Amino acid sequence: MKLQSTKIDAFKGKFRGEVVSPGDEAYDDARKIWNAMIDKHPALIVRCTTPSDVVLAVNFARDNGLLLAVRGGGHNIAGSAMCDDGIVIDLSQMKAASVDPAARRVTIEGGATLADLDASTQAHGLATPLGINSTTGVAGLTLGGGFGWLSRKHGMTIDNLESAEVVTAAGEVVRASNTEHPDLFWALRGGSGNFGVVTHFEFHLHPVGPDVLSGLIVYPISAAKSVLRQYREFLAQAPDALSVWAVLRQAPPLPFLPEEVHGTGMIALALLYAGDPKLGEPLIDPLRGFGTPLGEHVGVQPYIAWQQAFDPLLTPGARNYWKSHNFSTLQDGLFDAVIESIENLPSPQCEIFFGAIGGATTRPAPESAAYAHRDAQFVMNVHGRWQEQADDERCIGWAREFFKASAPFASGGVYVNFLTADEGDRVRSAYGPNYDRLAQVKRTYDPDNLFRTNQNIQPA
Repeated sequence: MKLQSTKIDAFKGKFRGEVVSPGDEAYDDARKIWNAMIDKHPALIVRCTTPSDVVLAVNFARDNGLLLAVRGGGHNIAGSAMCDDGIVIDLSQMKAASVDPAARRVTIEGGATLADLDASTQAHGLATPLGINSTTGVAGLTLGGGFGWLSRKHGMTIDNLESAEVVTAAGEVVRASNTEHPDLFWALRGGSGNFGVVTHFEFHLHPVGPDVLSGLIVYPISAAKSVLRQYREFLAQAPDALSVWAVLRQAPPLPFLPEEVHGTGMIALALLYAGDPKLGEPLIDPLRGFGTPLGEHVGVQPYIAWQQAFDPLLTPGARNYWKSHNFSTLQDGLFDAVIESIENLPSPQCEIFFGAIGGATTRPAPESAAYAHRDAQFVMNVHGRWQEQADDERCIGWAREFFKASAPFASGGVYVNFLTADEGDRVRSAYGPNYDRLAQVKRTYDPDNLFRTNQNIQPA
């Protein structure tokens, strides 16, 4: 719908942040997000600086019947940070963090990235479980569940969330915690962006680093089946403090790999030990004996450096398409399918990874928060990534083909943050038995489904 300029002018008069409209010099940059496949043209992008800006923007969207999108880090694969013809609440100016080291708590604004959060907490030798790409937004990651290198020891990101300040569809600012609006707090922990705009998150922190034992051990793809079998046995016995992920792809030009293996198939074991590095050394030693490694780069380095280690492979501006499954066990048939897929990569940037969770992530009850998949030991992501639009069909086809081939071995659930825009039919799988309760909470806090540019939960 066309908005009258008088209404926009009245809105701008009260709004403290910046309002970006089509035709403005900043517009094309402001509508760019991480996944270059997303090319949407909002009517307004409003860069909020305070919760009261967010309230104004929510009220404006609701009262004018505008489609509303919320942008935190802009990393969501499905492009939920943008919309066509509507209004985008852009939180990227709201990144402030405040740490209470004695209480082991951090409060951080909704536009912060993982790098912002890590920088503020690591100054005190503290951290909370986050994802593996430091440019990801804290908000989107958390609201979908959140997991990474610390999750086996310290749980999902949501398991460390203590409270959230939320602007609801009614334009009210509420605090959600175990004691205030507990139904909303339950829903925010995994229910994605369905329930409001979170302007502040409060997390519990754990002593981590500042230096940790971490790095990569790389094997040739020819050894992948044997390495994966040993990896499965190893992880079944590994302590929670040790996290090892398996990444299969073409070898990037890493300085510790011989030049002749650059561009050839590899399986990398990516590891972090979340404890005293000296205790970690003997624990990781067996990983070096899974075959003859092509090379390794393992040592004691700042936790922040390891949190940013994968950023060069995940820069914004590429075209990305994902498919994902959860697994409670890894079966040999899955290994055969993944190796065949890696031998037929449609682009040198494509990869398949198995993120090992388990440990502390499995201990809460499935109904304790909106995120239900407490049986998942591994989250697999098929990451299609390429540069040219002409390659879309081939690269998307590859991801879908392996997704189908791996389905018989999967546990049925899926991580909501890994769902693409064409997977609305899998939203119920993302929430399993918790979906109906989420629909009830949605009816309470967003009965008209204002927050719907997401993996949408319909109000009951």
